[in-house]
Amino acid sequence: MHDGIIVEPGTKVRLKDRPADAKLGLPEKEATRAETIELGDRLAELGGLLAAGRSHGVLVVIQGMDASGKDGTVRQCIGPLNPSSVNVTSFKAPTSIELAHDFLWRIHGVCPRKGEFAIFNRSHYEDVLVVRVDELVPKRQWEKRYDAINAFEKNLVDEGTLVIKFFLHMSKDEQAVQMQQRLDDPTKNWKYNADDLRKREQWDDYMTAYEAMLERTSTPWAPWHVVPANRKWVRNFVVSEVLVEALEGLKMKWPVLDPAIRRTKIV
Repeated sequence: MHDGIIVEPGTKVRLKDRPADAKLGLPEKEATRAETIELGDRLAELGGLLAAGRSHGVLVVIQGMDASGKDGTVRQCIGPLNPSSVNVTSFKAPTSIELAHDFLWRIHGVCPRKGEFAIFNRSHYEDVLVVRVDELVPKRQWEKRYDAINAFEKNLVDEGTLVIKFFLHMSKDEQAVQMQQRLDDPTKNWKYNADDLRKREQWDDYMTAYEAMLERTSTPWAPWHVVPANRKWVRNFVVSEVLVEALEGLKMKWPVLDPAIRRTKIV
């Protein structure tokens, strides 16, 4: 894994010190893309092992500013997996029913079963991001949520879920390029949301909120990975590499049938 990607627990984070356009010493674009395809093939193999063994679930959390490439990351990096073992959830503003419960209530129900992947395109971290920036609840309320999230994820890990978290780090200039494409390209018009411009005006407030999120919820059991996202080919390689290395760390093996069953002859 490349240096500087993981947020070491207990360390300070300054996103300005982490270039969003970093190449991380990777080969040129086409060579890196070829390596990413190979990683995708390996991820598919590991996904088969996960489904067969059913000893672990995998939760992948993807956070980032608007237009940072969350959808593209899911499509390019999660795409090689068997769709039957993957559930993707995009968390929107909570409904009235969800608001009547604690903020993690709607999250737990879509966490992965053993043998499966759950992908969160935005996540429970919205409750220490947009809630904080837009002052939707008092500070005394959202301040407590960092510890609640850490405890929640620790429980998931203790029960056999691998939690892998990515922050897609895009620069403000690159966001402008991507947002303009949504206006100029008719095939991307549907992605445009006027509210994205309001959030863009809050850029500095969001960066402060993201830094606090990374500092306070990067834990030994579920560390954050800050992924340079200005270049899609770098982003896709890093996310794919982290996923493969994390799954290989489980040291999964194919289940073995009882010898008596294996002697069965199908006629």
